[in-house]
Amino acid sequence: MLRALAVDDERPSLEELLYLLSADPRIGSVEGAGDATEALRRINRALASGPGGPDALDVVFLDIQMPGLDGLDLARLLTGFAHPPLVVFVTAHEDFAVQAFDLKAVDYVLKPVRKERLAEAVRRAAEQRGTTPRIPVSEPDPDHIPVELGGVTRFVAVDDITHVEAQGDYARLHTGRGSHLVRIPLSTLEERWRARGFVRIHRRHLVALRHIGELRLDAGTVSVLVGGEELQVSRRHARELRDLLMRRS
Repeated sequence: MLRALAVDDERPSLEELLYLLSADPRIGSVEGAGDATEALRRINRALASGPGGPDALDVVFLDIQMPGLDGLDLARLLTGFAHPPLVVFVTAHEDFAVQAFDLKAVDYVLKPVRKERLAEAVRRAAEQRGTTPRIPVSEPDPDHIPVELGGVTRFVAVDDITHVEAQGDYARLHTGRGSHLVRIPLSTLEERWRARGFVRIHRRHLVALRHIGELRLDAGTVSVLVGGEELQVSRRHARELRDLLMRRS
């Protein structure tokens, strides 16, 4: 069972997070800290205790924007230790997701926190710590992908996605109505959606063949027009893409 620390400078948010975490059967104990400095003192005790010690921590649920030392600063400090606790960011701001990935965060949960979404973050932390999840996870819907938007999970139809852009271990899904950041590597989506007509055209881009409007050749370079956006096609993928488009036509 996970030993957790929740960190948030807003008392109501901290109390709600503590309540939700304490109700999860995979959380063995949970403590709270009102700022990053207080959290760092508790984490230092955990690090001095060692992974199996009485003061050990498995995971820290960490707000980002706090006075003084913020959540990203604290996570950066933890990367310098040999056996730091896992980090789950819990924040009202979507803009820091890529930085969170760079700091090896387990998950990125948007406020207002929903019980189901927090349970998914706990499940990921439990998997990384090698504990067995006790709550069954339903099979994903192959026709839709869940995205977080303002603390609400919405389901985007895969057929509406024009192209996908890699951002580290995250991917940005582009549709005709906007874009959404998901914590899934581009290589995973490439394998999952290959049979649905998605093809890699560049190390950073995956496109849906059905949404390609034009294939452009200019002075030896190849590009495609997808959803009104021109995307470069790398040399290694150009021939495969041309063949696929010819077969579809």
